[in-house]
Amino acid sequence: MKLRTVALAALATLSLAACSSQEDKAAEAKADNLEQQAADTSNEAQEKALNAQADAVEQQAGAADAGATPQNTPDTSPSK
Repeated sequence: MKLRTVALAALATLSLAACSSQEDKAAEAKADNLEQQAADTSNEAQEKALNAQADAVEQQAGAADAGATPQNTPDTSPSK
C-alpha cells in the first residue's frame, strides 16, 4: 500500500509538471508532504485522512487555475 501511495505521488508530480505557476508548485509540495506522511504511517485511518487532505490540496490548486487540472488530479486514497 505504501508503494502504491509513493507511485501515485510520483504520478501526481508528473501530471502537474505542465502547470508551473508558483501556486501549483506550492500546492504540489504540500500535497507531496501529506502523501509522504500517509505512506509513513501504519495507521490506516490516519493514512486515509492524510491522503484525503492531499487530494483536497490538489483539487483546490486545480480550481485556482480556472479548472485546468481537477479532472487530471489522481485520487491518492488507498481504498474507498
